[in-house]
Amino acid sequence: MPNPKRKHTRSRRDLRRSQNSKLEPVALVSCSNCGAARKPHNICPSCGFYKDKVVVAVAKKENSQDAK
Repeated sequence: MPNPKRKHTRSRRDLRRSQNSKLEPVALVSCSNCGAARKPHNICPSCGFYKDKVVVAVAKKENSQDAK
């Protein structure tokens, strides 16, 4: 069986090993109530709906111009 003639550097070894730990992009679906992007099987952060029910009451943000 062939053997390496020279030792591989730590950098070269680690670059090869790091390819297995790449992050995968987050899957997003649209909310059935408001249409905002959210993670599947999670409460919508913008409207608080999950499976066509209000789970969390979300306060609406007021514009700074309207408050004046």
